[in-house]
Order: sequence, then structure tokens, then C-alpha cells
Amino acid sequence: MSAESEELYSLLVPLAEDRLIVPRTCVTEVIRFTKPERREGSQDWMLGTISWNGRDLPVVAFEGTIGKEVPAITGRTRIVVFYAAGGRVKSGHLGIVTQGFPQLVRVNREVLRRDDNEGWPADAPVLCRVKMINEFPLIPHLEKLESMIAEESIQA
Repeated sequence: MSAESEELYSLLVPLAEDRLIVPRTCVTEVIRFTKPERREGSQDWMLGTISWNGRDLPVVAFEGTIGKEVPAITGRTRIVVFYAAGGRVKSGHLGIVTQGFPQLVRVNREVLRRDDNEGWPADAPVLCRVKMINEFPLIPHLEKLESMIAEESIQA
């Protein structure tokens, strides 16, 4: 097997204090920030929904799902639209607020190592943290995040 076929195009998604790393194929697009319409009584991390391509797109602050403070909105804030492959979100997509544009990277086994330092609650939507050269991004558990959104939508 060639080294090129073992590489995965991924995106480093900038959060306030961390970064997420996800396969490029998980992301539909990056859009400018639009203030979500918030439901009364929803969790802090559930920012609300926006209209996107004729659908209600749920938008979350990932930091809030891992027990950190929801970041302030700035001129660099964007929404990364992810496919919701688990079928629990009606629109088929979900949005995560970011602090800038994601960076395209190619990863392979030589540059990626699991890092066992955690720092998030046990029920957080995180699979693990990895060490990638000088970065320590989180790998999100998107199906768990989708379940959290679905649960929040029912309760809110």
C-alpha cells in the first residue's frame, strides 16, 4: 500500500482554546456566523438554529459540550457545517461555531499519535485527543454530539 493511500485529508477546526481534527469528508461547508434563534431553557452550548439551505441547522459551541465556557462571538467566528450521519438531526446537518477558518492538513500514521491527557467530562462528545507534530487536537464524537442535539431539541 502506498504512503499516499494511507493519508487522510483532514481539517483542523479552531476553537477558543483547542482545535478539532476531522476528516474533510465530514464537513459540508464553512459559513459566516449568523446569530442562531435560541430556544428558551436550552443548554448554554446549544446556541439555537439558523436557516441554512432551506433547513433549520442546529448550531452548537463545542467548548460548552466539554465543560468549558462558551466563547464570545468575534469577527473571525464562523460556523462549520457537518454532515449528521447518525440520522438523529432532522436537517441531516449540524453546525459548530469556530474561531476562524479550518485548516486543511494531510495526516498519516507518522504524524498522528494518541495522547492520553483528557481534560473533559466523561459524557463529553470526544473520542480522544491526538498529538500531531506540535498540535494536540481533539477528535470529536460526532454521533454523540448529534444525540446530544437531538435530546436537547426534545427537552427544549
